Amino acid sequence: MTIYEEMIANHSVNQNPNAEQETMQIIALVGLHRGGFFQHAAFYGGTCLRIFHGLGRFSEDMDFSLTTKNSGIHIENFFDSVKEEFRLASKDVEIVKKDKKTFGRVESAFLKENTEVYDIKFQTKKSIKIKIELDTDPPLDFDTEEQLLLRPYSFMVRCFTLPCLYAGKMHALVFRNWKRRVKGRDWYDFEWYVRHNIPLDFRHLQARIREFDGKNMDKNDFLKLLKEKLSTTDINSVKQDVAAFVFNPAELDIWSNDYFVKLAEKIVWG
Repeated sequence: MTIYEEMIANHSVNQNPNAEQETMQIIALVGLHRGGFFQHAAFYGGTCLRIFHGLGRFSEDMDFSLTTKNSGIHIENFFDSVKEEFRLASKDVEIVKKDKKTFGRVESAFLKENTEVYDIKFQTKKSIKIKIELDTDPPLDFDTEEQLLLRPYSFMVRCFTLPCLYAGKMHALVFRNWKRRVKGRDWYDFEWYVRHNIPLDFRHLQARIREFDGKNMDKNDFLKLLKEKLSTTDINSVKQDVAAFVFNPAELDIWSNDYFVKLAEKIVWG
């Protein structure tokens, strides 16, 4: 059994339908680690929350941020290490830069112009791919920590802390401008943070709002916008978006606009 097959089997123990993509995500992290990427960057977003903190839904994309603004660091500089790691796992992959001019409205929403975006993919019975993004000009005022993975061997990944991950998610939930869709995955993650009593790093949230949206907000301003979003969005559309990514659909039974407004009142501010 190859390393890749062994990792797939490990991810498939609980009948995980996304075992191949999650295995690819971890192998990509190994390659980036070997190449020294995490000396310059940190992992954040839903996939970080899934891999390191047990989020109960699948997350497609891998989001990274430089830890300082540095125009000389590009994720493609680390692709040789990523390809070598896949080769060691008996997979030859293709890494393709995505042309942002061809992005659809949904895909390009909330993506800064200088974000580097690539697909890592290979062909078996079907095309398997993951998307990776690096913000090379990030909003700062965030904290990071080292997280440990044990497969395929022990290695460390620099990640945003949970309060800063929470801040990034709340910025996305309130300000993501998807015209014809809502991203129910944002709502699922928000519920996860509240249920786990994670403090929301408002300093980093403010930095993201200033950088992306050009606004200065205090907590009351933000909470007002959040409650407005939670109370007026079509909750059925929210559920429909997230349903395909959730391992236990029964978790969504309690979801209503009023439920999420009540969750907003339970935010722990950090």
